[in-house]
Amino acid sequence: MISIFIIFAVFILYNINRLTFSLCLQKEIPEEKQPKVYRTINVLITILLISSFVEIAFT
Repeated sequence: MISIFIIFAVFILYNINRLTFSLCLQKEIPEEKQPKVYRTINVLITILLISSFVEIAFT
């Protein structure tokens, strides 16, 4: 179960980063602000994935 969830999480993070890249291009976010945008989105998605795993694993 853990390996399936890890594969799923990597797939989700990859797609979210692609969408973030598209957002940065479309909204013309300056280069110096892009790392902060990526970091914020990645941290929030990681928290969401961890809480989802905990909920699935312990229920």
